[in-house]
Amino acid sequence: MGKIYNARWVVERATRDYSARLDVDKLKGVCKTLVNSLKLVESCQDLEQLRGFEGEAAAQYFKVFDDLILQQKEHFYFRSRNKRPPLDNVNAMLSFVYTLLAHDVAAALETVGLDPYVGFLHRDRPGRVSLALDMMEELRAVYADRFVISLINKREINADGFTQKENGAVIMDDDTRKNILRAWQSKKQEIITHPFLQEKLEWGLVPYAQAMLLARFIRGDLDGYPTFMWK
Repeated sequence: MGKIYNARWVVERATRDYSARLDVDKLKGVCKTLVNSLKLVESCQDLEQLRGFEGEAAAQYFKVFDDLILQQKEHFYFRSRNKRPPLDNVNAMLSFVYTLLAHDVAAALETVGLDPYVGFLHRDRPGRVSLALDMMEELRAVYADRFVISLINKREINADGFTQKENGAVIMDDDTRKNILRAWQSKKQEIITHPFLQEKLEWGLVPYAQAMLLARFIRGDLDGYPTFMWK
């Protein structure tokens, strides 16, 4: 629910901030679909069905992801999510930033005494931080996706840092990775108010806050896990 809620928030925020440059009706249609997805997830009792609802909602969100890219459209465009390997500049950035986020979430889980390799929704595989992948889902849109879109729209990253290999894979050069890492560290220092804790903290501490809340829920100190729902 947190993943879908936050994806809807990102789309709604774009319609408010850039209404003159976007197809507002198209984006609002996606928002309505995501609201319906939230209702389906809320009443869902079957794990495979839940994965299906999540996949459908993600497809709707990514259907308008390209609309949110307002600058450098010739070189930064999004047609679909592809990752092994990424086939365009945007997917290369998303994959890299998702890796950074997964690393931060895994470290946060270990800090509070949870095993990042034992997940609930992502199946356990050797070497896969399944629980970290579970927890980062609610943070993808509002934290990672908006970060990538911002880098492109503010022209902090340009097409010169990307190369397409013979097999179609797109890779970033070292300077581009370093620039993204610097911007990521700066992003982590931004102060926000946590929607559940109602305390000011840095974006970089959000994974730790969520890991702490999950640990408290698992240990019986909370009646439910307070999903990070951005407002």
